[in-house]
Amino acid sequence: MVASATKTEKPQLLLQKTGDIEIDSPSLPSKVSQALSKATLYAFDIMKTDSHWCGELLSNVTVTAEHIMFSQALGLDLSAAGPLYIRWLLSEQRQDGSWSIAPDYPGDVSTSSEAYFALKILRLPTDSPEMERARGFILRSGGVTKVRVLSRIYFAQFGLLPWDAVPQLPAELIFMPSQSPINIYTFASWARSVIVPLLILQHHRPIYALPNGRHTDNNFIDELWLNAKDKMPHDPTLYETWRRDALASLFVGIDKVLWGLGGLRRFPLRSLARRWCVSWILSRQETAGDWAGIVPPMHVGIQALLLEGYKVGDPRIRHGLAAIERFAWLDRKGKRIQACVSPIWDTVLMVRGLCDAGIDKQDERVQRAVEWCKARQQVGLEGDWRIYNTKTVGGGFAFEYNNTWYPDVDDTAAVILAFISQDRQSVSTPAVERATEWILNMQNSDGGWAAFDLNNDKLFLNKIPFCDMNNLCDPSSADVTGRVLEAFGLMKQASVSEYMDPGLLQRIEKASDRALLYLAQTQEPGGAWYGRWGVNYIYGTSNVLCGLEYFSEDRPFIQDMMECAASWLKRRQNPEGGWGEGLKSYSDPSTAGRGNSTPSQTAWALMGLLTVFESGDEAVEKGVTHLLQSQTDVQNEGASWSETLYTATGFPEHFYLGYSFYRHYFPMMALGRYLRAVKKSDGTRLLLKAYKEENAARVVRVVTDGGDESEAIYRKFGSLSARSLLYQQSELHYLEEQPVKLDKDDASDVENIPAHGGRENGIPLPMIIASRRVVAGNCKTRLEGKSRSIVGILIPSSDRTSPLTDRAIDEALLWRAES
Repeated sequence: MVASATKTEKPQLLLQKTGDIEIDSPSLPSKVSQALSKATLYAFDIMKTDSHWCGELLSNVTVTAEHIMFSQALGLDLSAAGPLYIRWLLSEQRQDGSWSIAPDYPGDVSTSSEAYFALKILRLPTDSPEMERARGFILRSGGVTKVRVLSRIYFAQFGLLPWDAVPQLPAELIFMPSQSPINIYTFASWARSVIVPLLILQHHRPIYALPNGRHTDNNFIDELWLNAKDKMPHDPTLYETWRRDALASLFVGIDKVLWGLGGLRRFPLRSLARRWCVSWILSRQETAGDWAGIVPPMHVGIQALLLEGYKVGDPRIRHGLAAIERFAWLDRKGKRIQACVSPIWDTVLMVRGLCDAGIDKQDERVQRAVEWCKARQQVGLEGDWRIYNTKTVGGGFAFEYNNTWYPDVDDTAAVILAFISQDRQSVSTPAVERATEWILNMQNSDGGWAAFDLNNDKLFLNKIPFCDMNNLCDPSSADVTGRVLEAFGLMKQASVSEYMDPGLLQRIEKASDRALLYLAQTQEPGGAWYGRWGVNYIYGTSNVLCGLEYFSEDRPFIQDMMECAASWLKRRQNPEGGWGEGLKSYSDPSTAGRGNSTPSQTAWALMGLLTVFESGDEAVEKGVTHLLQSQTDVQNEGASWSETLYTATGFPEHFYLGYSFYRHYFPMMALGRYLRAVKKSDGTRLLLKAYKEENAARVVRVVTDGGDESEAIYRKFGSLSARSLLYQQSELHYLEEQPVKLDKDDASDVENIPAHGGRENGIPLPMIIASRRVVAGNCKTRLEGKSRSIVGILIPSSDRTSPLTDRAIDEALLWRAES
């Protein structure tokens, strides 16, 4: 690696880049390289013209059905879009007549009732085969009285069932201070943005017209009741609730008291409460018209403003309607409304996938994508997260195009990972530093991170009658915490060669230690971690392993956690080599990690395994082979994977998502990391193979920045005038070339390396081999007048028999080793 050098010239690199090392068994790696080339072409084929990515965000039919109800309530013209909505709704209907909350999942009575109602609004004949089958399923499931609370609210607006069937929501909730046990900010961001407008709807209790007219007891869908003369849902009595759950019975009792008081509609402060609600809604509307980046708050927000005197032609309403229309997706299957859009999420994950796949990181398209994301960092004064985080400045990233009020931790961590993967020097840029500061200040008291809020863990709120989806809180989750640790770990690694604020680095260390304890406490007995935002234990386990990898050095308890988790993943591998997990695992943990293989879940499992096992591991190779064989979606010269099952989670057991691009960028990441692991492993084998003669390694001291002494293994070469020690974090570097990570057990292998240099295929071999078990530290010096973090050290030959000292380091020729 190093030729004879003087103090005045930089040594020439005589070793190939890691990526150029020939592999003994090229079959599988060469196929992976070809697959990644096709995947890269595919990725750029689907890139937006303004240099970002955004695929369709799939969900069930309720958002579209509710938009049709919303349009009917406002008297909007549905004649043009109606046939397109019908086509899509019918394409999602199951054979038994139902609609489900996700593909390959049982039919759901609420979802089916909303779809039936929407189709009837659009004038699909009730005697059509589709409507007859839908009606049959709904009646077999107990009829409309069995629908969830949100469906009741939509139906009550048309007089289809009584408003008294909806739990009370007094507008005076807006008055509750943030210090009180229950206030609007103790609810999760997604719930809060819906609840405040619903306070207005509950006050007015509107009745909108249907094609058959406007009636407080409308018979428009009476065919869906088992007994149309009794439309009140038969919820458990107060006594029955008390026997099951005392706290839940307390909330039921409060609801009944509020019902008896008429929902406090005549309370003296009601007018003021309504004005506060309207002010809150208006303050959180984006300039472009959006609310909270998701459609449900937009629907009820517009309705609330109209009920309070706004007109359809007012700018606020027009902008809101235009925002909803931007969530529409139209193709040959018809038209539907997405619950959300995912441009920043898709873009940063695609950038990460391309970087893992080995694309030139200076590729202008990738650089433009990074700049597109960078311009969307939230640095303004908006944000509900400030309520319990008053001293924190902005710096997070949101999921969507327009959402300044609700940036999320998961996105922000993914942005950091993408930026540093594309350019290691970005670790010290203002964008990354602000994002890191924001994440640090969003860490919960238990050591973990949630998606949107700080310490939003009042789980007793889920017992309120209004909540029948267990979704009112946003507590810490292992999957988000794992991604944050991965981002922090990559930053620590980059800080060895790039300048990073020492104070920020110290804060990262402390926050990471707390997060590690949180993860240790939340690991399942079998070794897995629960996945809150992805399905399910495979996702959670993969995210955590990718984070723990950076913190496992000299921490046996973390290594044990990782080995246990990786072994769990191995046990869940399907016979054909892939991994899959069904949605049922959320309600039945015994099915964790079991299900039909999907590209995204297979990729997650592989990324997790590669943090513990070598590329040649049988399970790893089987998983890689499965991905190669399933890359069948060909577009022009590119290729991708097909995935019809949903592998993302909105609300466990109630709302699931399918990200169109999960099938693409996650397999790219997995295959790219596999290929990198092959090259690292092969580089290690090449080094060890070349040195067969006996010669003991010498242990010397290296003075680190902090003055501590660490041990490093170095090799002296009698015929050369310089020795080189190259080390960055847990990686061995070939001066300014790609890193090679060594096995945990390589320390013992070093003793078999001879003192003199060797050649492999005419290539001079490096003088140094360093194991992450025995090497630590980084040295700083002045280079070209700037303070740099230096990891390359040349020691003059006259000094080769003495330990490294401060003086030796000062007098050595130093240069920066790029990763």
